[in-house]
Amino acid sequence: MGVDLLKSVARFHSLFPGSPEPSIWRAPGRVNLIGEHTDYNLGLVLPIAIEFSCFVLTAPRPDAVLRVYSAQFGEFVKWRIADIPSLAAQGAWSDRVAGVAWELLRSGIAIGGMNLMVDSEVPLGAGLSSSAALGVALTMAMGGVSADAAPALARAAEVNFVGVPCGIMDQFVSAHGKAGAGILLDCRNLDWRPVPLPSGLGIVAANSMVKHDLASSGYAVRVAECAAAAHELGVPSLRDARLDQIDRLPPLLRKRARHVITENQRVQLFAQAAAHGDLETIGRVATESHRSLRDDYEVSCPEIDFLVDAACAVPGVLGARITGGGFGGCTVNFVQPDALSALSHTLRSRYSQFNGIEPEIYLCVPSPGASQVPASQLTVNS
Repeated sequence: MGVDLLKSVARFHSLFPGSPEPSIWRAPGRVNLIGEHTDYNLGLVLPIAIEFSCFVLTAPRPDAVLRVYSAQFGEFVKWRIADIPSLAAQGAWSDRVAGVAWELLRSGIAIGGMNLMVDSEVPLGAGLSSSAALGVALTMAMGGVSADAAPALARAAEVNFVGVPCGIMDQFVSAHGKAGAGILLDCRNLDWRPVPLPSGLGIVAANSMVKHDLASSGYAVRVAECAAAAHELGVPSLRDARLDQIDRLPPLLRKRARHVITENQRVQLFAQAAAHGDLETIGRVATESHRSLRDDYEVSCPEIDFLVDAACAVPGVLGARITGGGFGGCTVNFVQPDALSALSHTLRSRYSQFNGIEPEIYLCVPSPGASQVPASQLTVNS
């Protein structure tokens, strides 16, 4: 896995003959360490940006046309800029490009004609926020906006055009990630701070290679259920609810509220444990998060549960949980460095026996957020 930017530039010129030298923007994917499904409830999250990035190459063209090529899908799309405000989502990869252009224009940010190529190394459908990385990179590349402004615009495109009722966590950490640290973000007021992670903590994502049909519909259902629970409790969002209030809720909404309330508490415990180098608490809290997501929030699945249980049985693994929207995708595992090899071997062998699929294993290194790539730094990324 990896994008060779020198080859990407050469490919850009072959796709768009006579085009000027492209500018290149990158935005990373993310792994959420703790704080799942709390962002759209205006709660606390603690993700990291990862080394896998989405790259957007752009160069101006003389007409008022946006012409786009996806290296991953091998497809071109194009729109006249004058037509973009009247576009609607089509259920295709290009929706996220059209959506960002649509949102930029709606926000009063002019865009000119350009050739654009997307080349990403963030695994698709793995719960590592390939779509948020694309949105942030596109927003900065097409709109010339700063990393501070990009998350809100990229999220607005996802919500208002694509139709995914997401919170701002993924876009925020893609823009603001820090090397060696997680980002503790309050999704209500966007206050945040870096949380340096202990040097003896390894972070490994395991891709189940499955995504169930509930992934998109189930996410929207959970958003609606949380809104209904907050309404019944008379609070602005579940961020403001307390455990001693939820007994009045119907059983299903009670479970959803209990997850959100306790997950916010787990984020704080995780951050405190990281500050003290308390690896045992980090692992325990992560595994408790998975149980809550499995039992109260009901966004796990048999494949993910198997990977979590298999990981937790490996000596040196501190804890594991599902990460991302759910119903498939990845687990995140917290592991002592000397157990990395054993974890990788165990998950590959046991999961293959379980369902005949070998999971992809990614060592996740907390990495910097989005930026423009200087021409002097065109090197092979891996």
